[in-house]
Amino acid sequence: MLKFLLVCTLAVASRAELTEEEDVLVLKKSNFEEALKAHPDILVEFYAPWCGHCKALGPEFAKAAGTLKAEDSKVRLGKVDATEETELAQEYGVRGYPTIKFFKGGEKESPKEYSAGRQADDIVNWLKKRTGPAVATLAGVTEAESLIADNEVAVIGFFKDANSDDAKVFEKAAEAVDDIPFAMASDDAVYSKFEVTKDSIVLFKKFDEGRNTFDGELTKENLLAFVKSNQLPLVIEFTEQTAPKIFGGEIKSHILMFLPKTSSDFQDKMAEFKKASEGFKGQILFIFIDSDVDDNQRILEFFGLKKEECPAIRLITLEDEMTKYKPEMDSITAESIIKFCTLFTEGKLKPHLMSQDIPEDWDKTPVRVLVGKNFEEVAFDPSKNVFIEFYAPWCGHCKQLTPIWEKLGEKFKDSADTIVAKMDSTANEIEAVKVHSFPTLKFFPAGDERKVIDYNGERTLEGFTKFLESGGKDGGAPAGDDDDLDAEDLDDVDEGQDEDSDGEGYDEHDEL
Repeated sequence: MLKFLLVCTLAVASRAELTEEEDVLVLKKSNFEEALKAHPDILVEFYAPWCGHCKALGPEFAKAAGTLKAEDSKVRLGKVDATEETELAQEYGVRGYPTIKFFKGGEKESPKEYSAGRQADDIVNWLKKRTGPAVATLAGVTEAESLIADNEVAVIGFFKDANSDDAKVFEKAAEAVDDIPFAMASDDAVYSKFEVTKDSIVLFKKFDEGRNTFDGELTKENLLAFVKSNQLPLVIEFTEQTAPKIFGGEIKSHILMFLPKTSSDFQDKMAEFKKASEGFKGQILFIFIDSDVDDNQRILEFFGLKKEECPAIRLITLEDEMTKYKPEMDSITAESIIKFCTLFTEGKLKPHLMSQDIPEDWDKTPVRVLVGKNFEEVAFDPSKNVFIEFYAPWCGHCKQLTPIWEKLGEKFKDSADTIVAKMDSTANEIEAVKVHSFPTLKFFPAGDERKVIDYNGERTLEGFTKFLESGGKDGGAPAGDDDDLDAEDLDDVDEGQDEDSDGEGYDEHDEL
């Protein structure tokens, strides 16, 4: 009996470890497996208490948890303080905050990455799609009205025959969309209520024109393209909540208008911007950024802008390599924006490369100071071996490297054929080198071949010296080689994430 009581006590104590805060399970390494046994389907946020993005997500995450709990859903939401539960964070590859993963069916090994927006509705819809039928069945007008009222965007397929070929295509498309609810209606009253006279697919939304009706050959690909083209507003404001939708979509060309909301002509400028957007739907995302918001200052820096220079327009492509474009005219009118975007879509624009002015004493110090305007002539001087640190002023790893780099410059300052240099890559851009993390170290050997060699050795004075004395062989690798990263390299990548040097966006995560 004593043994039985002890086992029961231990079991109760184990279950007691699963505490909640605002309907969100508080998870730790000690109770993680217990949580998965008790609640097989859990969406887990790995966060840091100091992370601004996590603080913004917190209320929405709690709201989503409360919604699911009120609906008696078996799906739960949990959170892990990754700064305390470091083993758990490391086990699931957490490299930035917040990281959100979905554990389904009690499986611990391979959770699904959360891929939708950061508002409560986005979270709930994504989870319902992951755990329930891809297409809900609407029994009548009331259910249809509720679906539309409860969601920013919803897609309804009006099919008299739920087993028709078109209805099956609709279901296939629904399975591929995580963040928008799909439903099917066949009742005459629903057709009548929404003025649908024949089988149709309608996207309902709480912005712009309110609804869009699919037109064309019904294939899964065409329907998905229709949804992606219409699910975002013509002009979307960049915020913590909208960032995942902006960066997660298939439209990788974004035009940004930096403008303070407090500006007296704010509404006029927005009207011009929106008018211009109508002709580029599905090609270019039109994004507004409030230049007065403190959290947006890093984005301004990324584009080489200051608050006093706003309003301003910039265009960026987020393909394999990030490319920025700047209009020749400063005026913000529908006409000027349309002209700028048309030149871009026709491939007639040249990338805008930022550059500081050349400092008067750029070559007077042991470590030469390079900017965009003098990079080519120095780095590709055929008579010189040039070793360059591409850095960011705010980067902690760059600051740690500074004294070593200065000693290296001092050691080679009298060399006739070797130059040690540095360039602030947040204020200077060049075509020859795309910087993806800080610091990035590259060697440009003498000769006419314009070779570039990545430095992959130890970041010590001895390591740098051996590298230079070996002509870039000891510790070097051809530029672009994807060697395995060690722990220090991973930190460097994360150090660059806020500046979005990984090419994913212009401000999406807090660094580790």
